[in-house]
Amino acid sequence: MAACPRKHSNRVIVPTKDASVVLLVDDEQDILDLLTYNFQMAGLTTQSAGDGRSALERARREPPDLVVLDIMMPFMDGYDVCRAFRSDTQLRHIPVLMLTALPGDENHIKGLDAGADSYLPKTKIGVVISQAKALLRGVRRREHSPARLQVHDLEIDRDRYVVYRHAKGERVALRFPRKEFDLLHFLASSPGLVFTRPELLDRVWGTDVHVVDRTVDVHIRKIREKLGKKYIDTVKGVGYRFAEKM
Repeated sequence: MAACPRKHSNRVIVPTKDASVVLLVDDEQDILDLLTYNFQMAGLTTQSAGDGRSALERARREPPDLVVLDIMMPFMDGYDVCRAFRSDTQLRHIPVLMLTALPGDENHIKGLDAGADSYLPKTKIGVVISQAKALLRGVRRREHSPARLQVHDLEIDRDRYVVYRHAKGERVALRFPRKEFDLLHFLASSPGLVFTRPELLDRVWGTDVHVVDRTVDVHIRKIREKLGKKYIDTVKGVGYRFAEKM
């Protein structure tokens, strides 16, 4: 990791007037100092919190553009913090980049299941900065996409990040974590078209975001758990498509 030449307090430092704001969450001050220095050197504004509770409180006061989140912390671990972000209507749309020293695919999957947009080893600081910038670019791209999409009995509202299902004269709201919503919106924008996993990773996550093909499968499963299986078809050996007819 890059060297950090100075200590850093919890005050907000603004490198440029319009820089994106990144909330860094870790219980080790040395790691916070290191992340803060490298993120500011990359031209980003930083906030910091030493535990999950403080991170949630700060994010509610000053919502950041991105959260970079450690897993092993007191009071609330990173998985619980991420779930709390995803269940909060004010915070659910903020992308979360989870950092860990824990090995193994099972921890990676657990992080994605908790609602993280990406999951990386904290030792790879260059990759972490690149990933953070990619997630922030994705936020800016989504700001210019169509605000509302109607397909079959669904109404997908990007401004509110809510999916409404119309049935028997009722309009039922269904809420999804941000990346699940983005994936659903992308597929629903082109009913009947088949997309491979690499294509979905490219179009929804971005080419410079370091995630694996299995990430798509995890998010599709979570969407189906909330919405039902009839909307997204699995095309064996190829990928996924949004149902053209119901």
